Amino acid sequence: MTTTPNTASAASAGSSFPESRGGFGRLSGSVEFNAVLQHGRRIRRGGVTLVAHRRDGGRPRVGLVVGRRVGGAVVRNRAKRRLRAALREATLSEATDYVLIATPVVATAPFRQLRGWVRDAISSTLPRAGAR
Repeated sequence: MTTTPNTASAASAGSSFPESRGGFGRLSGSVEFNAVLQHGRRIRRGGVTLVAHRRDGGRPRVGLVVGRRVGGAVVRNRAKRRLRAALREATLSEATDYVLIATPVVATAPFRQLRGWVRDAISSTLPRAGAR
């Protein structure tokens, strides 16, 4: 009997952001979310608000906030899947925590538009050339 420890442990831990996809980890717990929300920079693009906060080191980590006003459970889960797919196509900065807050339009907007909102918000957080 052969098992793959990396995928089995990630699945059993309930991780919604597998390490093998997207190149980012996940924020877990209210302490991590609150730190990003209190100290991070907010950028609103279309139907998403991105809060980004730099930390000392490590891979980028992402947390999603999709509240009940977005819709019922099926709609919220669809919105989360769409946001994760858009994040996988974006370039995230190392040593940065991101919280992506969805509005109801995220569930129904064309994916190309959603992907553009996410990319534009993330690119607004990237350091400018020559800036320190």
